[in-house]
Amino acid sequence: MNKITAIFAALSALTPFIACSAEAVAPVRFAIVGLTHDHARGFIPATRDRRDVQLVGIVETNQVLVERYAKSYKLSPSLFFPSLEALMKATNVQAVATFTSTFDHRRVVEMCAPLGLTVMMEKPLAVNMEHARAMQAAAKKGGIEVLVNYETTWYAGNHEAYSMVHDQHTIGDLRKIVVHDGHRGPKEINCSPEFLGWLTDPVLNGGGAVMDFGCYGADLMTWLMDGQRPTSVFAVTQQIKPDMYPKVDDEATIVLTYPHAQGIIQASWNWAVDRKDMEIYGKTGYVMVPRQNLLKMRSTGTQETEKTPPALTGAQADPLSYLAAVVRKEIKPSGLSSLEVNMVVTEILEAAQKSARTGKRIQLK
Repeated sequence: MNKITAIFAALSALTPFIACSAEAVAPVRFAIVGLTHDHARGFIPATRDRRDVQLVGIVETNQVLVERYAKSYKLSPSLFFPSLEALMKATNVQAVATFTSTFDHRRVVEMCAPLGLTVMMEKPLAVNMEHARAMQAAAKKGGIEVLVNYETTWYAGNHEAYSMVHDQHTIGDLRKIVVHDGHRGPKEINCSPEFLGWLTDPVLNGGGAVMDFGCYGADLMTWLMDGQRPTSVFAVTQQIKPDMYPKVDDEATIVLTYPHAQGIIQASWNWAVDRKDMEIYGKTGYVMVPRQNLLKMRSTGTQETEKTPPALTGAQADPLSYLAAVVRKEIKPSGLSSLEVNMVVTEILEAAQKSARTGKRIQLK
């Protein structure tokens, strides 16, 4: 066998392996349903120049939004469809990322479940437990995964704090968790009219700041408490700016009671600066996450120290990586993005709403 023949023989032997490798790294084809949630502004640019995912269509009936997004992100008109059915006829889809109102999450999941499409939605999961249970049932029947995307899920500092609490046992048993989330207000930070239209609606959003930012704290606490439900929920909400937000609260404080710990969620559209930070107190010390890439720690008898956490990698690096890994069945959803944790989050938020209305502590059965 001469040298050239030997090379071709070697390449022929490798062909099956090359084909398998190409198939293994084929991008996950996903569609976006809805553009009324402004978080789509960050999501769409993140899909560019990626090999693990491919945006193959966007479902949106509001032509103003279609034209705005097409112009802003130089998207082809052929990428937009009036319905998921029309999109499915034109191209194969494996998953959906939805940027609708929270109220519409149920509709999207119930639409995607029979089609076998994994759904990732922007936080929170649902406006109430009725919607959450309906989505849970639809997901189970359709055999799909439902994921909830929080910005704080991809903070390296939060994951390092979890490791310090549960793996390294740096601060002893948990005693108190305090989470601050919010900004100056959705109007003040110039959210789009379409976003404001449902974000400030008590039905479509389920509330105001208590839902918009209370969900972050409920998600982080449930995760840090390893999925444990609180025994009680007490909440106070206010309308500090009723002229701007006449239909919903703009200030909320939620207190969660656990058998041996407490959680305090401070959600607000009245912070002077943007906030997504957390304090975790244990029996022998504390760890604080003032920024996504910074931790401050102190144990009994020591001085406070700072630490830069390692960057998140792989499926945990960002929502698109996570979505792709779930669709490929490389990982099973767990923790912050999982349906299991977010069912508890919804239960907490619904109890907080009831507590704020009645002025009473709500006991969770």
